[in-house]
Amino acid sequence: MDYIVRATAAGGQIRAFAANTHDMVARARQIHDTTPVASAALGRLMTAGAMMGIMMKGDRDLLSLTVKGDGPIGGLTVTADSHGNVKGFPYNPNVPVLISKKHKLDVGAALGNGTLTVVKDLGLKEPYSGQVDLQSGEIGDDLAYYFMTSEQIPSSVGVGVLVDTDDTILQAGGFIIQLMPDASEEVISQLEQNLTGVDSVTVMLSQGMTPEQILERLLGNLELEINEKIPTQFQCNCSRERVTKALISLGQKELQSLVGEGKPVTLHCDFCRTDYTFEVDEISTLLQRA
Repeated sequence: MDYIVRATAAGGQIRAFAANTHDMVARARQIHDTTPVASAALGRLMTAGAMMGIMMKGDRDLLSLTVKGDGPIGGLTVTADSHGNVKGFPYNPNVPVLISKKHKLDVGAALGNGTLTVVKDLGLKEPYSGQVDLQSGEIGDDLAYYFMTSEQIPSSVGVGVLVDTDDTILQAGGFIIQLMPDASEEVISQLEQNLTGVDSVTVMLSQGMTPEQILERLLGNLELEINEKIPTQFQCNCSRERVTKALISLGQKELQSLVGEGKPVTLHCDFCRTDYTFEVDEISTLLQRA
């Protein structure tokens, strides 16, 4: 089962999250039929989205992560809520296999130069929005840069997806470690030492390590306290009812035009690739309701 652990260390001077997201990423790969590099890119962003989602406190809070680049994948969109539910899609799922000089899937080359946009809908009048230029396109570095630049929170972000030669997902997961404003120089120095030369997320997961053990490896000498374990999963909340409401919201003029065309209308969900088809008589009924 996929899950996220929430933890603190150094008496609250550090907060940390770690996740195993294998099933979530495998489900996304199945839905979107992604090539390995697209699986890795989407899986990394979904993993980060899951951990960032549970940072939010409100039951209805929503997070959106959008990466747009000039590389062959085009971009990625991920949304997450505060309960561990995540969904996402790549703009181009059929990116050819790209291998970096380190003999790994080259997510950075697949995304190219571009931007990372983070939007948090916290139930306020206006959602919070921050945008940064991609630093490497490898997702983890870009999110660490976002946290520092837009939220002024020094962070270390590690996310990884290991894909087998037959395109199946072998491992997926990640961690986010953040320094709180009151962190002492001693704690900062020790954390920097702990993170130096640490194995990649996929190496640690391949060694059989759990999210708890990953945080123990990174923060065990800093009085690590595991506070909570939260299930996480790929979940799309689209439904025929929601799509019907979206159609009604188009208004009478647009619906009248659709009826006049005399053809069924199909609306497609990018997140789960479900199609919702409405016959002409159904649209006529919606026109009356509108």
